[in-house]
Amino acid sequence: MQCMNIAPEASAYGEAVRAVREGALDPDEAAEQLISQMTATELLGLLDGDSPGLLLPLIPMLLRRRPFVAGAVPRLGIPGVRFSDGGRGVVIGASTAFPVTMSRAATWDPALEERVGLAVGLETRARGANYSASVCVNLLRHPAWGRAQECYGEDPVLTARMGSAMTRGVRVHAMACVKHFALNSMEDERFEVDVSVDEHSLHEVYLPHFKAVVEAGADSVMSAYNRVRGEYMDVNHALLTDVLRDEWGFRGFVTSDWVFGTHDAVTSLQAGMDVEMPLRLLRARTLPAALRNGQLARATVVQSARRILRTTVLHAATRETAEPGAAVIASPAHRALARRVAAESVVLLKNEVLGETPLLPLAPAISHLAVIGRLAARANLGDHGSSRVRPPSAASVLQGLREALPRVRITTDSGRNERAAAALAAAADTAIVVVGLDQHDEGESVVTGGVNVGVLGPAFGSGALSRVVTGLAHLASRFVRGGDRSSLDLRPSDVRLIRAVVAANPRTVVVLIGGSAILTEEWREQVPALVLAWYGGMEGGRGLADVLTGAADPGGRLPFVLPTDPAHLPPFDRTAKSVVYDDLWGQRRLDGEGHAPAFPFGFGLSYTTFEHRLLEHRFDDTGGWADVLVTNTGGRRGSTVVQVYAADVSVRRPVAQLLGFRKVTLQPGTETTVRVALDAGPTLQRDPDTRCWSPRAGDWALLAGQHSPVSWADAVRLRRPAEPADEDGISQHERPACHPPAGWRGAAAAPPT
Repeated sequence: MQCMNIAPEASAYGEAVRAVREGALDPDEAAEQLISQMTATELLGLLDGDSPGLLLPLIPMLLRRRPFVAGAVPRLGIPGVRFSDGGRGVVIGASTAFPVTMSRAATWDPALEERVGLAVGLETRARGANYSASVCVNLLRHPAWGRAQECYGEDPVLTARMGSAMTRGVRVHAMACVKHFALNSMEDERFEVDVSVDEHSLHEVYLPHFKAVVEAGADSVMSAYNRVRGEYMDVNHALLTDVLRDEWGFRGFVTSDWVFGTHDAVTSLQAGMDVEMPLRLLRARTLPAALRNGQLARATVVQSARRILRTTVLHAATRETAEPGAAVIASPAHRALARRVAAESVVLLKNEVLGETPLLPLAPAISHLAVIGRLAARANLGDHGSSRVRPPSAASVLQGLREALPRVRITTDSGRNERAAAALAAAADTAIVVVGLDQHDEGESVVTGGVNVGVLGPAFGSGALSRVVTGLAHLASRFVRGGDRSSLDLRPSDVRLIRAVVAANPRTVVVLIGGSAILTEEWREQVPALVLAWYGGMEGGRGLADVLTGAADPGGRLPFVLPTDPAHLPPFDRTAKSVVYDDLWGQRRLDGEGHAPAFPFGFGLSYTTFEHRLLEHRFDDTGGWADVLVTNTGGRRGSTVVQVYAADVSVRRPVAQLLGFRKVTLQPGTETTVRVALDAGPTLQRDPDTRCWSPRAGDWALLAGQHSPVSWADAVRLRRPAEPADEDGISQHERPACHPPAGWRGAAAAPPT
C-alpha cells in the first residue's frame, strides 16, 4: 500500500503544516489556529482512538492490515495519529523483519541502529502510518521477562545510546514513540503489578534512558500498564507531569498502552495521559458529560489537544518531504541492512583451538557438515505479540548455510531422536547444533489475567459479568504461548541433544537462539564453540552463516551479563502482584556480591585479537571523553567494542558503571586512537528535594577494556578538570547541577577520532 496524501495542502491542517514549514507560524500557533476551528466533539475526539469498541476482538487482525487512527478530523484535513507498531519492523503487511531489539543492542553500534530506525520509519510511512511505537527502552531488570527481546539490555547508557539512535532514524519519516513509561519489565502480571522504587533507583537507574530518548527528539511516550508506587501509570501525575514534562521539558504527547491501559477517563487526562488507544472506550463514554457538568475543565482538554496537534503539525512540517512508494518495503537495500545487522549482532562466546586452529570460522576444506536441532530449519523471528512482523520471506540457519556453502554436503536432523542425531554428527566433519527458545517460551502474553475489564462498559465494571470475564482471562492466560520465562535454562531435550552430539563429534558448534540470557552451566564445558545468534530477523540465517563461514567477523557483544546461577540475579516471581526495584541487578549485582559470571556484560570474541590502552581522558559533571589506543594483534580484519567503565574503587567490591563505548574495525597489525564520549550520569546522584545532581562520593577510577572489568588493578584515577573557585570558595564541579547531566541526553555518537 503506497503512502496516502493524508493532509492536502488546501485543508486547514495542510495550511498549518505549510505555514510551519515556511516559518510563518510556530507549531504552537498552528495548533491554536486549528483548535479555534474545532467543535467540542472534535476536540474530545483527539483524546482517544477513532475505531469503535466493538472492534476489540479484531485488533490483532486489523493491526497487521492498516494503521490504527486516533484523532482524525476529516473536515479540517487533520489525519490523526496513524499508529503502527515497529520494534523489529513494521507490523502492517509484509515488511522487512529486522533482528529483535536485543539482537541489535548486541551490535553496540548506534550508527547502525539509526539506519535501522530510518528503514523502519520509511516503511511505516509507506504503509500509510505517521507514528511508530518502535522505541522500547525498558531496562532488562531480569532476563526471565517475557518481552526482554524488545529492549536494549540491562545497562542505562547502552540503552540510552541505542534508543536515541533508533529515535533519530525513525522520525525522519514517522513520529517516534518511546515505551513503556515506566518501570515495565514483567509480563504475566503487567496489568496488576505495583512497582515500589526509591528515588535514587528511579532517577539514576530506571529513568535516564527515557530522558535520553526524549532529548533525542521522541515525539510521543506510551505509558505502561503497571502501577508505580500504588498508581497506575495512566493516572500517575508524579511521573507523567512532574517528571516527564516539568523536570524534563517533554513537549510531545502521551498515549496509553492499548485497550486496558486507561483506568479513569478524567483523572488520566488531568495526570498528563493525552490519548486513550486504540478504541473509543472509557473516554468516549465519560468525557462529554464530564465536560458539560464541569468535572472536566475545557482548559485540560485544550492542553492535551495542543500537545497532540503541535507535535503532529511540527513533524509533518519537518519530516523528509519525498513520499515513499511501496517499493521501499522489504527492498533489497533493507534486506541487505537486516543481514548486516544480523551478522554484527552474533556473539561468539567460546571458540577453542582444535588441532592447530580454532573451530570457527569453519575450515575452508570442510566437506560434510551436519546441522541438527528443532530450530535449524525454522525461520525463528521472535514472539508472536504486538511486535510480530510478517516478512515476505525469511532464511533459516539451515538455508543460510546451504547458500553460503554450495559445495559442501550438508545433512540435517531435527534432533528429536538423539541417537539418530548423534549418528549423523559422527559421520560429518563438523556438527552445528541449533537450540534455544521460540514464541512458546517467551514473549508478549497476548491473553493475560488481571485486565481492567471495566473499560469495556458499565456492565463489566463489577458484578457477575466482570467476575466471569476476569476468570476466563486468568484461565486462558495459563494456556497461551509467550509470557515470562519459568526458567533460564534450555529445554531438557536440548541439553540431551547437545551432550549426545558432542559425544559423537567433538567438533561441535552450539548456536543459541533466544531473546535474553540462557544459562549454559550444565553443558558449556563440553562444547568447544558457542554462539549466541538471537532472533535474527528475515535475514538471520544468512547473517549467521556469514559469521560461521568467516565472511564476517562476529561483531556482537553481550548487552547483559550471563551468570552461572540464577540466584545471582534479582528475585523474579512471574505471579507477583508487587515488586521492589532497587539499584542491584545484572552485572552490578554480581559485582556487588562478588559472584563471577559465566560471561560478563559486554563480552564477545572476535576471530582476531585486540589490545586496548587508555591514553588520556577529560571528565566533569557534564561528561567528557577518553582516548583509547586500540591494536589489532591478530591475523585477521575484525571489530572490537571499546568500553570505558568507572567505579568507586574505595569499596571492597567495586561495581562497574559503563560510561561510554565505541565500535571500531581494524585490519591485522594496525592500531588507531579512538575517542570515546563519556556519560557523566552513572557517577552522579540526584537530590530528590532540589532535583539537583552532584558527584557521588567515593574514589572513582576509570578503565578501558573489552567487557565489564574483572579487576581494577590497572585503573586510573577519574580526573575532573580543575576550575577556579567562585566567591563562596566552591569550584563549579563541586556545586550541585540543577539540570540533568549532559551524558543522559542521548549524545549517541562519540566525537570523530
